[in-house]
Amino acid sequence: METVQRLFDLYWLDGLALAWFLVAWFGYARFASWQGRRRPSLATILHQHRLLWMQRMLARDNRVADGTTVALLERNVSFFASTTILILAGLLTLLGAAEKVLAVLYYLPISVKPGRALFELKVLLLVVSFVYAFFKFTWAMRQYNFVAILIGGAPAVDASAYEQERFSAQAADILSLAGNAFNFGLRAYYFSLGALAWFLHPLALILAASWVVSVLYRREFHAKSLRAMTLAAG
Repeated sequence: METVQRLFDLYWLDGLALAWFLVAWFGYARFASWQGRRRPSLATILHQHRLLWMQRMLARDNRVADGTTVALLERNVSFFASTTILILAGLLTLLGAAEKVLAVLYYLPISVKPGRALFELKVLLLVVSFVYAFFKFTWAMRQYNFVAILIGGAPAVDASAYEQERFSAQAADILSLAGNAFNFGLRAYYFSLGALAWFLHPLALILAASWVVSVLYRREFHAKSLRAMTLAAG
């Protein structure tokens, strides 16, 4: 019983910080989805521009530029997916060198000296976060592949208005699904960088998670680029 009480005294703040981190991440995801249905956001405005893109593509005979644009988007996502693999390899290596890293942390005056089990939990949090990001990036890549195939089989310029309208709506939806998956992967990067603060102190993790939420909110709902794209959408 004394051992349990001692562990509670040592790690209750870490548990609180981890709980706040998870609530901030997944709570913001739900909030952003709900708020995006009530007011303009980057996701909603970008969907309007993707729909406009697909509609104008159908008015062109030459669609090479459209296919090239999709390939460029896919290449950007591929870069992040490849980078995530390298980060995961580094984190797994870090787990194998836990003793050496703990020795370094011990000499940092502003850090809490964690036990090995708690240190490994912190690293595993980063591993899980980047695994999540990897799955999101690779899913975004596949969906951009789907869009490239759709562009290759897009209706001709003289197709019926109904056929063109149906195609442009569905193609824009898949483009938005790919863009959203990429956004979720980037969001995982933001929170993973915030999770690094846990190696210093649990309170630092709480502050970092709160700061990440504020940054994401400003960029998704109050960015200058959002206002510019809103005006461009008409």
